[in-house]
Amino acid sequence: MTGIALLGAGIFAREEHLPAIEASPAFTLKAVYSRSQKSAEALAAAAANASSIDVYFDSPSVPGKSLDDLLARADVAAVIIALPILTQPAAVQKALTAGKHVLSEKPVASDLDSANQLLAWYGNLGSAAPIWAVAENFRFITSLNYAAEQVKKIGGSVTTFRLQMNSFVEPENKYFNTEWRKTPSYQGGFLLDGGVHFVAGLRLLLAAAGQKITQLAGFSALLEERLLPVDTIHAVALTQDGKSGSIGISFGTEFKSGLEVEIVTTKGAVTWNPRGVKTVTKGADGKKVEEEKAFEYDSGVKVEVVAFGQAIEAGKADPRQTPIEALRDLEILQRLLESGAGGAVVQKIAV
Repeated sequence: MTGIALLGAGIFAREEHLPAIEASPAFTLKAVYSRSQKSAEALAAAAANASSIDVYFDSPSVPGKSLDDLLARADVAAVIIALPILTQPAAVQKALTAGKHVLSEKPVASDLDSANQLLAWYGNLGSAAPIWAVAENFRFITSLNYAAEQVKKIGGSVTTFRLQMNSFVEPENKYFNTEWRKTPSYQGGFLLDGGVHFVAGLRLLLAAAGQKITQLAGFSALLEERLLPVDTIHAVALTQDGKSGSIGISFGTEFKSGLEVEIVTTKGAVTWNPRGVKTVTKGADGKKVEEEKAFEYDSGVKVEVVAFGQAIEAGKADPRQTPIEALRDLEILQRLLESGAGGAVVQKIAV
């Protein structure tokens, strides 16, 4: 099995990545890293084999315990990076330079300029470079992939589409209560941090119908003052065929919640939510036929870690985890934010 290290910060690394690594037949967890000794030790303590995991940190400074020391280990061939958004790109570069395969958390970077610079740097490493994969667990959710299969199955041309996500980030929310999220120094706040998930889901279903978003325009708002800089966006988007649909994402609606993505074609409609897929078509008699399939909740994280391991074995990144896919998610989200800031200024999607 491949020796792997987890570079993590906060609850998400403990609750999602540790179980995923431990469940993967491809990896053996060798070490963990976090900026402070306290958080690194807490991360290691949450692992099933805590006593056999080495702990690394940069504060306080202890000889042999830095991130550079971890990356120098010959028995660690890969790392999963789950660090704050602004610190991830430097960690990705450091790990790849050390010859480690990397699975880094979404978003690929805080903005398009930073992301493009990182992708260009990686491209210059050449074909012998370690694998760099970007984690977007929505592309591995069982129910969402089933929905994509249904979109392909019903066929037809897209007539419209819809992404609607509403939630409310409570003041005591465990993900909110990290300093880098409470006072974000990157665009969009939760709309960037979490919004790329929903964009990825919409893109997956549109791609199943042979479509992609090429233009969009929307309005943004801040409904909850603590969720700076904005927490809500409502937009209209166009595909390359000129078909329009809607995108609504809000983290500040206390009395409305839920997540749905819907694709409507000339042959039927598919509506997805994390626990079910509804397909509507016409039967031979011309009457509408509805089919619903229920699913257990599935975050997709374990499957994406397994896919990373399989990519290392195959020597090639899984297409669902390539940096360019993550860049496309980021571009749509950034253009939504830019359009909202300008009062529904039309934005074109280049990637």
